[in-house]
Amino acid sequence: MNFYSRWVAKKTPNYDFIRFRYIAFAITAVLIFGSIGSMVFKGFNYGIDFAGGILVEVHTAEKADLAAMRTTVEHLNLGEVSLQEFGTTGQDVMIRVQRQAGDEKAQMAALAKVKEALGAGYDYRRVEIVGPKVGDELKRDGALAVALAVLAIAAYVWFRFEWQFGVGALVAIFHDVITTFGLFSLTGMEFNLTAVAAILTIAGYSINDTVVMYDRVRENLRKYKTMPLYDILNLSCNQTLARTILTVATVFITVVSLLTVGGDVLRSFSIAMLWGLVVGTFSSIYVGMPILIYFNLRIGKDKEGEGGAGEPAAS
Repeated sequence: MNFYSRWVAKKTPNYDFIRFRYIAFAITAVLIFGSIGSMVFKGFNYGIDFAGGILVEVHTAEKADLAAMRTTVEHLNLGEVSLQEFGTTGQDVMIRVQRQAGDEKAQMAALAKVKEALGAGYDYRRVEIVGPKVGDELKRDGALAVALAVLAIAAYVWFRFEWQFGVGALVAIFHDVITTFGLFSLTGMEFNLTAVAAILTIAGYSINDTVVMYDRVRENLRKYKTMPLYDILNLSCNQTLARTILTVATVFITVVSLLTVGGDVLRSFSIAMLWGLVVGTFSSIYVGMPILIYFNLRIGKDKEGEGGAGEPAAS
């Protein structure tokens, strides 16, 4: 054994993660069923994207004072209002006002109030009234996007590894997605297209962590022909632990920055991402890995003369 091999063996931690799989399964069940229960009985606080409302795109001659514009529109008592800059110059602002009670005349009256309150100096480049039908279409499309993303990720893992890994990845991602839906339902945070983007981002982050661990499991299955699967899973978790900690820490710093300086527009996205860091790491270690114990993952265990118990196979 050379110096590098001895250094790696010495530095690799030896925590028994798989030992707590039953506790982890219980926590997973509570989170999933609790999230489903909240979605069924409490529902979501839908934003304008899904509930419908008024959308106005304005352009200013100079850089827009978003805080002053938001204060002005919120004082009209038109319900939920959101303002968001877009573009690179800071002169374009998207204003969303929740749908008013009544027919199209009520929506036009609310739009007139917004224009009157903002005053002159604004170029209204686009005005749309989002009806309930469009909101329902966006709900359907958002749900379809999440479902297709989860299935596509599971199919990729199945193709990249084996079907057992695909099942484990599917369960882990399902856990992350459902519990994030539950977070929005339970806390009452606004659920809009930004929330859907956060959920898709969480799914991508979670599978990235899971694939790294699965790749190490596959490598160790080939390297240690007769080592018990329980020990291989623990070894793989410990070997990737440093990478997991560094990744979580890096993303955590970035998301906290978004939460503190990103303003109201990115607050729900940032909170969801922080939650995703926690449940994504948890599911990778305590959901996606322990579930592999219940599948036959041995590679080459019946081959004669290859490797010893817990020893690397001859190259």
